[in-house]
Amino acid sequence: MTEKAPRGGMVRSILTVGGWTLVSRGAGLARDTMMAAYLGAGVVSDAFNVAFQLPNMFRRFFAEGAFNMAFVPMYAKKLERGEDAEGFARDAFNGLASVLVVFSILGTLAMPLLVLAMAWGFMDDARFGLAVDFGRITFCYILFISLVALLSGVLNAHGRFTEASFVPVLMNLVFIAAMLLADRMGWPMGETLAWTVPVTGVAQLAFTWWSASRAGFRFHPGWPRLTPELKRLAIIAGPAVLAGGVVQINLAVGRQVAAPTVGAISWLNYADRLYQLPLGVVGIAIGTVLLPELSRRLGAGDAKGGQAAFNRGTEFGLMLTLPAAVALAVIAVPIVSVVFGRGAFGPNDVANTAMALAVYALGLPAFVMHKVLQPLFYAREDTRSPFRYAIWSMGVNAVLAFGLFPFIGFISAAVGTTLSSWTMVWQLWRGSRSMGQAAECDARTIRRLPRIVAASALMGACLWAGQLILDPALETAGLRYPALAALITFGMVAYFGLGTLIGAFRLSDFKAGLRRRR
Repeated sequence: MTEKAPRGGMVRSILTVGGWTLVSRGAGLARDTMMAAYLGAGVVSDAFNVAFQLPNMFRRFFAEGAFNMAFVPMYAKKLERGEDAEGFARDAFNGLASVLVVFSILGTLAMPLLVLAMAWGFMDDARFGLAVDFGRITFCYILFISLVALLSGVLNAHGRFTEASFVPVLMNLVFIAAMLLADRMGWPMGETLAWTVPVTGVAQLAFTWWSASRAGFRFHPGWPRLTPELKRLAIIAGPAVLAGGVVQINLAVGRQVAAPTVGAISWLNYADRLYQLPLGVVGIAIGTVLLPELSRRLGAGDAKGGQAAFNRGTEFGLMLTLPAAVALAVIAVPIVSVVFGRGAFGPNDVANTAMALAVYALGLPAFVMHKVLQPLFYAREDTRSPFRYAIWSMGVNAVLAFGLFPFIGFISAAVGTTLSSWTMVWQLWRGSRSMGQAAECDARTIRRLPRIVAASALMGACLWAGQLILDPALETAGLRYPALAALITFGMVAYFGLGTLIGAFRLSDFKAGLRRRR
């Protein structure tokens, strides 16, 4: 198998997942814009954000973190070897479902303790009672969305990325419809949003189940069987519980730090949603495609193909992430002002959210490199090394977030998250040095990365100048959206033009990535 296969086929798959993720993030941005207008950044908003983050945080441990990081490589290797991959997936589905049913019941009963674990500062005000009530409604979402993640992993391992990538789009569309209906009917917006969460989970599971059935993969619920393979899956998944969810733990620490300041959790959440846009489009797309790709290649002994996949993933990820990070940091204020600055979301909310966004943006390349480097370990069924690295990373986050809070306030949460992410990347990179050819940077990557950095820096200077010129229009009603669109377009043209000029990339690379692999 030649290097050309991962360069074309894998990049095309990344673009497919990234395209759908872009649609999802766009719908999510519309959802969050509506939430900001309806709820602002206050008591109800803080309470709902904590309640919604609880099932999502545990979902990233059980499904996207521990389970899928262990399940996908094992499943992909069984496919490569012609073994009973479908039977293994069925046992994993039933095992995961049984664990999550019990966990959902226990979590709902223990909701007051979970809310305090997420936001201790809620204890003495109205946010605590609201967050507990909302959390009891939303927590069962973990069951539905975790099973969705497993089914999506099966589809992804077979190269069927479109169906799985549509699932987040469906969630955002349901939320938007629910808010419009609540506004029309006069329902309490906070309660409406809380009840929308489990409804969304049912809709996502039904869609993914239907997609898997159409693709020929049938999962029949049944009693779990503790087979030797499932035991091995559990052993591999154990350390990945922490390693796969390190970003979520760091964000949870940040919420604890921010909780005493009313509105701070919402400011961090809205900033998180904005930098999640490029992170989701690039990072999640690369991680989704790269893990099964590396697992298949390493399982087949194709070290050269594994190296090509790793390098193209690194190059493609940084080619899109570095300019996004620079842009979010340089024009954070106009972005937040135009997107969220209306209704109950006032100037103080804009300023604090923009500050958090700029800090998070500095860590955006690190968050994406997690998705590139971790598959090198998981494809080899090594979950222990990322586990050790995660311990150190979380320690750095906690020390910075709590230690800096007396001096810089809630923004210490964002500083801790960003610097701990770079700590994790450095450890993953150092640990991968002993993996041989598959983890080595090739000549093309070494040549292009400094030029990508230079093109991003030059684009940042162009955006700074453009913001000064367009500042009056960015603050004028009726002109704000066109002005922001013009500023972003100017930055994109500057980046791709300068990048092509200095040899950071070639536009033909994108065309090659869109061609189907023969």
